[in-house]
Amino acid sequence: SQPDHPSFLAALSPAFDLSAIRPVENQKTCTNISVHFTLYGILGVIFFVFLFQWWKNEFISWDPVQCGTDKISLPKEKFWIPDIVINEFMEENKAPSVPYLYLYNDGKIKDTFPVRVVSSCNLNIYTFPFDIQNCSLTFNSYVYYGESLPLNPKTITELSKNVMTTMGEWELVDITAQKLVNNDDMFSVQVRVRRRATMYVVNLLLPSCFLITLDLFSFLLPAESTDRSSFKMTLILGYTVFLLIMNDLLPVTGNTIPLINVFFSLCLALMVASLLETILITNLLSNSADFSPVPRWIRILVLNCLGCLVCMPQKTEKTMSVVAEMKADEGTGTEGPAEEDEALMELKSLSRVLQAIRCEVEQQQNGKQSSEEWIQVGFIIDRLLFGLYIAFISVSFFTIIIVWIKSYNQ
Repeated sequence: SQPDHPSFLAALSPAFDLSAIRPVENQKTCTNISVHFTLYGILGVIFFVFLFQWWKNEFISWDPVQCGTDKISLPKEKFWIPDIVINEFMEENKAPSVPYLYLYNDGKIKDTFPVRVVSSCNLNIYTFPFDIQNCSLTFNSYVYYGESLPLNPKTITELSKNVMTTMGEWELVDITAQKLVNNDDMFSVQVRVRRRATMYVVNLLLPSCFLITLDLFSFLLPAESTDRSSFKMTLILGYTVFLLIMNDLLPVTGNTIPLINVFFSLCLALMVASLLETILITNLLSNSADFSPVPRWIRILVLNCLGCLVCMPQKTEKTMSVVAEMKADEGTGTEGPAEEDEALMELKSLSRVLQAIRCEVEQQQNGKQSSEEWIQVGFIIDRLLFGLYIAFISVSFFTIIIVWIKSYNQ
């Protein structure tokens, strides 16, 4: 309520005439400014803030009993106002202005006004979408120095959480304020906000996990079937379209590459590697008979080492050989020399035929063994990639859970 004394405003007129100077009787006296910071809205990098400034005007005081009130609201232009600014302003303050302030009987002045801060917050998006950002708002005066205008910051985290009207994708964690070292006329307010990750998990991570799991189970399809490669190509095409559609949800600013981008790249790389491996397996199963024998280094690396690693050791083949043992009968004494010569010639002819058959059989067996070795190489690579798929999905799943839980415990 306004005071009823008719000469009250007339008594304040001399103080109004001194609105251009700092309201102290001695200019060496400091004017202590108390700044209350209350955050009531977060939208992207835009903060909606209520600022409360307190200071004392030494030129004004009255008796509240005689004047009928202990405070009065008056226009701001009649008083000296401290030039407190926020250094991180990227745009002009577009919040509505408050033309009045409160003047108390002891000379204290309370100035309240909203501020719309478009901040140049340095985002650390490595753990996106489970990131916690620490945005700094620095307050200081451009005209006055610390010895004449010391600032006393006061923040109310719980009050900010209670009056918060909109947070968008952000959740307020806490607000802290501290004076900068060796600089009394400047203080910094640290606003810690946590991103709400549910939307990104549902729209980005879960579909990626579903597609990569579907590609994992495609290994159960017969390797010799062309349906397997067609299925994998369809998955790669679908995953690429999915990334293009969801690209707008990914952050475009920051000093580091987000971990989620690495996850998407690895998923796509595994799908492409799976398709290439399927093409290789199909080629080996279809044309292994025409290949040259398996090189020694592939036999050692793949068949021996990797085969034991994926529990597919090299099979031991039983090689068959045709051995013709020719024994000449000495006869019973009833055969003549002419008959012995004729029998010997027939045996030699039969020996040459058997040797030709033996060489052909050994050649066929070597070709069959080489074909089976190439097929074994393909199956070992197939199972190795299957194991890598399982390991990657398991590690990614537990990493997402751990990072998510850790972000909410901070």
